[in-house]
Amino acid sequence: MHVTHLSLADFRSYARVEVPLDPGVTAFVGPNGQGKTNLVEAIGYLATLGSHRVASDAPLVRMGADRAIVRAQVRQGERQQLVELELNPGKANRARINRSSQVRPRDVLGIVRTVLFAPEDLALIKGDPGERRRFLDELITARSPRMAGVRSDYERVLKQRNTLLKTAALARRHGGRSMDLSTLDVWDQHLAHAGAELLAQRLDLIAALQPLADKAYEQLAPGGGPVGLEYKPSASGEAQTRADLYEQLMAALAEARKQEIERGVTLVGPHRDDLVLKLGELPAKGYASHGESWSYALALRLASYDLLRAEGNEPVLILDDVFAELDARRRERLAELVAPGEQVLVTAAVDDDVPHVLVGTRYRVSDGAVERA
Repeated sequence: MHVTHLSLADFRSYARVEVPLDPGVTAFVGPNGQGKTNLVEAIGYLATLGSHRVASDAPLVRMGADRAIVRAQVRQGERQQLVELELNPGKANRARINRSSQVRPRDVLGIVRTVLFAPEDLALIKGDPGERRRFLDELITARSPRMAGVRSDYERVLKQRNTLLKTAALARRHGGRSMDLSTLDVWDQHLAHAGAELLAQRLDLIAALQPLADKAYEQLAPGGGPVGLEYKPSASGEAQTRADLYEQLMAALAEARKQEIERGVTLVGPHRDDLVLKLGELPAKGYASHGESWSYALALRLASYDLLRAEGNEPVLILDDVFAELDARRRERLAELVAPGEQVLVTAAVDDDVPHVLVGTRYRVSDGAVERA
């Protein structure tokens, strides 16, 4: 799969830009702050419905504009599709496929698939659990787009349950009044049902990713591993099947209910879990050096890329301002590993930051203009 054309309107710094894209390597080169990352961010947004740089859509809309349009022509084999997203901060986003009538934004998931590595990915190693949960869930959705609906259902139920718990907690604190919490049993069931599906997918993903991540780390930093991926659930237990995971979550919710009512928040579920990344016998967070952390983050992305490719739909590989952060050895190893990809998009401040093995199309990006070199 590869993107053959990218069109942006009022996205980030671009009032309008049209960028034809070729298979193989394409490098966007230009000084910092000129809009290189904006281009690959737009493609990543089509794949995940989110940005790797910001948490909301508002910064993605050009200042003074009401909305932004991201449109891409995508080829997979002999099949071509046109996918379009309209970003409306504060309102519902809109989506179209092949200029047809409007569809739900999540219906476009799976048309564009990407694996994106950027400096922000150091947060996978050094950051909070939410970064690692997001990594798992975005990759789950790339493997199975229907999981976008499961994730949405889980977030909806969690929000409703938290609202009920918060109201109960406030009632207890102000006057000692108690509330009718009979509906909490129903929300528990809904949360456990969606949560069990999400947990099953995460566990399956980690099992598939583990050997690939270990292999990728060895390729980037020979002799520096092994790496280990260990899931740390908030609901303790060894369940693996969806049915058993459901029962495990229900038991954990029942056990935590008194504390949840006191605190007014859901304390058990996939939204409270973590992925422990180990290097040798130690957790990478807090123990890995800066170089080891970079290699680990790269290994996770390369493993993701290998996994999606092995499952039959090679994603677009995006390397956003990565090579300037790497030493010469890691730079060359990474370049050799990604060079054969069907489509590899690279951003760099100067030509010398792009390894010579990554031969392909070059674009100059400056003052809002994107020109083929």
